[in-house]
Amino acid sequence: MGRGNFLLLSQTTGYVVAFILSLCLVVPLSINLDNFKEHCLLYTTGTFQDDGNFKPEWASTSYCYYTMLVGIILLLTSIIQTIRMSVFLFRGIDSSFLSAFLDTVDNLLLTALSLIAAIIVTGGFKKWCDAVTERFASCDNASIMDIDKDDDIRTAGFYIQMGTVQFAIWSSWVCWVFLTVLSTCKLCRYHEQENVIVSMARERQRIISSSNSGPLYTLPDV
Repeated sequence: MGRGNFLLLSQTTGYVVAFILSLCLVVPLSINLDNFKEHCLLYTTGTFQDDGNFKPEWASTSYCYYTMLVGIILLLTSIIQTIRMSVFLFRGIDSSFLSAFLDTVDNLLLTALSLIAAIIVTGGFKKWCDAVTERFASCDNASIMDIDKDDDIRTAGFYIQMGTVQFAIWSSWVCWVFLTVLSTCKLCRYHEQENVIVSMARERQRIISSSNSGPLYTLPDV
């Protein structure tokens, strides 16, 4: 397998992994939002009342919706790129220089978006856990507490759900960093090939020019 095919195969594998990780992000976050009746757990604080119920001060839903939006973007992009790279592998071709450049820019953007989402999820989940562990030994144990019974909020499983989200978004960030490196390597390879082609063309032109401007020999007079 040539260097180009190995690079393309690595990209295809990376996009498949990115697709799986984006599912691990979107699905549990959707379940958590449904259980919490569209309230965002991230950065939410509160206090425990005398009856043992937790009275939350709900944070903005934009934290969860941004993370969900990033997850959907990563999901769609990884699907499209997996299909695209698989077609290239099947046909034995590869993307153009312009396409590789756009892939690099796109991957850089998604890497930045996923990093922001990862920071939001980590910081927001920590703040929530700091609030609920005032009465529970660990954040995991707080899954049995009651919140707003009238709103039918179900806290069971929130620790696994948000823990999966946190793992998925950080792993996604690592994966997109890897994909950015691969697309940059492909871009550099194309640039190197272009320089070789240009250098060969210049050398050929120099040889032709030297041949045309060489001395002309004539037969001596007898």
